[in-house]
Amino acid sequence: MESSNRPEITRLLQEFNPRLTVAPQVQERLLELVYAELKATARGLMSRERVEHTLQPTALVHEAWLKLFRGDEMQWNDRTHFLGIAARCMRQVLVDHARAHGATKRGGDFHQVTLDEGLLAGPNRELELLDLDACLDRLAELDERAAQVAEMRIFGGLTIAEIAHNLNVSKRTIDGDWSMARLWLTRELEGG
Repeated sequence: MESSNRPEITRLLQEFNPRLTVAPQVQERLLELVYAELKATARGLMSRERVEHTLQPTALVHEAWLKLFRGDEMQWNDRTHFLGIAARCMRQVLVDHARAHGATKRGGDFHQVTLDEGLLAGPNRELELLDLDACLDRLAELDERAAQVAEMRIFGGLTIAEIAHNLNVSKRTIDGDWSMARLWLTRELEGG
C-alpha cells in the first residue's frame, strides 16, 4: 500500500454515505485502493485453513466486502479502522462457512486455523476456527477491548501501533491488552 493513498482512503471512508447516488463509485475506488491489503489478509487467513478448504482468498475478500457494505456499521474513522472491521468480517465469513459445511466442535469435517507462535504463546498448534471464535466471544464478555485487540492481531494482522491508533489508546495499553488476551486465549483453548 502506497502511503500516498492513505489520505484518499481516509477521505473516502469518512465521506461515504450509502444513500448517495455516488456511493457505488466510492465503493469501487475504495476497492481499488485497499484490495491488495484485503487479499493479503485473506491469503494469510486461508494459509491457516486446511488444504482442501473450499473457500478461496478472492472469495473471502468478496464475501467480506459485501458484509462491510451491507451492515449497519458503515462508519469508519480511517484506513486502519476499516481494515480492522474488514478482518472481523473475514472472521465472520470463515465461521459462517465452517458452520454451513457441518463443522462440529469436536471431530467431523472441522476447519482448523494454525496460529503462529507470535500470536499465541507456546509451540505452533492447530485450533478449530469455531473454538477460537467462541473463545473470542467469551473474552469480549469479560474485556471487549482485549477481544478487539486479539481479533485485530490474529485476523487482521495489525501491529500494536495500528491497533492503538485505531482504538485511540496508548501502545502500552494495547501491549497489556494483547498480553492478557493471549494468555487468556491460550488457557481457554488448551482447556485450562
